[in-house]
Amino acid sequence: MKTPTHPDFFIAGAPKSGTTSLYHYLDQHPEIYMSPVKEPNYFASEIRLENFSERLRQRAEQSTEPLQAYLNGPMREKRFGGLITEWRDYLKLFRKVEGQKAIGEASVCYLWSESAAQNIRRAIQDARIILVLRNPVEMAFSMYLHSLRSLGTHHTLREAIERGLEQRGGKLDFWHPFLDMGLYHEQVTRYLQTFPEERVRIYWYEEYQSEPALVLADVFRFLEVDPAFSPDVSKRYLEAGTSEVMDPADRAFLIEFYGDDIRKLATLLKRDLSNWLT
Repeated sequence: MKTPTHPDFFIAGAPKSGTTSLYHYLDQHPEIYMSPVKEPNYFASEIRLENFSERLRQRAEQSTEPLQAYLNGPMREKRFGGLITEWRDYLKLFRKVEGQKAIGEASVCYLWSESAAQNIRRAIQDARIILVLRNPVEMAFSMYLHSLRSLGTHHTLREAIERGLEQRGGKLDFWHPFLDMGLYHEQVTRYLQTFPEERVRIYWYEEYQSEPALVLADVFRFLEVDPAFSPDVSKRYLEAGTSEVMDPADRAFLIEFYGDDIRKLATLLKRDLSNWLT
């Protein structure tokens, strides 16, 4: 049988929920091939230059030529981020597959994207979907801290929230859609309605952090590779790495913002999420 040239499973989100670490841990498995680019965003039709704000588009355009050079080169090292919009370019990510049983890609915006689930389903009928869900209040705070480092700005969390609210519904920008990323109910529903239930596996960030070996063994079983393989999980990737604590007033605001959605998600997934509301 010819080795497939496209992925058959996706780490689709959520952001700041340990997906980068998961990507690297799965990449250690000899029976798994992971795309050398994390976050190619190919299947999210919204993640396109024409939908970016001017300042975000300028920043993205700076990586266009380096990305093309990377895709046409040996791709020996991993690369974080790269906007890939052409199928022929996307397939280059998988040209070095050599008989691995599971072929994966990770783009956390696929959970938020209204188009990604259907786009994946149309292109890869039997794809498997992996989701890791984190308390959206904590996720938003972690995204805020990450943005401070990557953007070199000094906004307070409240300022970031206010900018995010102002930008909702507009062009993609540095603070949009960081709030909407945590509105999981509709996002998860979209995947459960698009794919058979057995093709979607949902994990919880807290359990993944406390028992990574158990979660990884289950992921390996889901992907039908050797579940006894034990990757090195001593290193964590893209963690906040700060002792900064969220202001109680900001926490209260975010709990109210996400409250209804959390309750709907709890009903959908039949899980007690009351700890997310405190």
